[in-house]
Amino acid sequence: MLDAKVTPFIKPLLKPLITTLDAKGISPNQVTVAGFVLGLLAVPFIILNWWGAALSCIILNRVFDGVDGELARFQQSSSSAGGFLDICLDFLFYASIPLAFGIADPTNWGIPAMVLLATFIGTGSSFLAFAIAAEKFHIDRPQFSNKSFYYMQGLTEGTETIVVFLAFCVWPEHFAVLAYIFAAACAVTVVTRIAGGFSTLNKVEVAQSQRSSIDNV
Repeated sequence: MLDAKVTPFIKPLLKPLITTLDAKGISPNQVTVAGFVLGLLAVPFIILNWWGAALSCIILNRVFDGVDGELARFQQSSSSAGGFLDICLDFLFYASIPLAFGIADPTNWGIPAMVLLATFIGTGSSFLAFAIAAEKFHIDRPQFSNKSFYYMQGLTEGTETIVVFLAFCVWPEHFAVLAYIFAAACAVTVVTRIAGGFSTLNKVEVAQSQRSSIDNV
């Protein structure tokens, strides 16, 4: 919901870092992998209840995630392979944070962590499934034209997810409540994405079928 509004403010802040990385010969894929590794370091820190360290790793992961795409565009090296790597590692990182909390305290945090992970599967699968179909039918994505895949919006996107992850680390004693609230928001996203995606694709297919019929007349 907030990604399209937040992204324009973040891009100018990354420009000095982008030019520095480019001057040093760093590739976007190297940034993607480095950000993923830093993000995964939050897992042992959460399990050890080292909240400040976990918070720092999550923030660094998101900074790197913003840098890799901008660096690719700056170097004119954007590719489907890079986009594929980026989205795969993003979803693995997203899943790792609830998992870490579930491991840290299975008695109190295990079930809310599992519920949140289940809704993450729903948001991720609906997101990626529509992206595949959107590519097939060449559906435009005006708000995220620089993305290497169709970016389907929803109530819970990357910005909201990271805000919640940071809240987990700042107020870990409220993890269960926060996880259930965010899981409910994710469930709304799943329902709206499935309904909206089905309706959009159905209209596109009907329109194409009608054009095909006219062309054959």
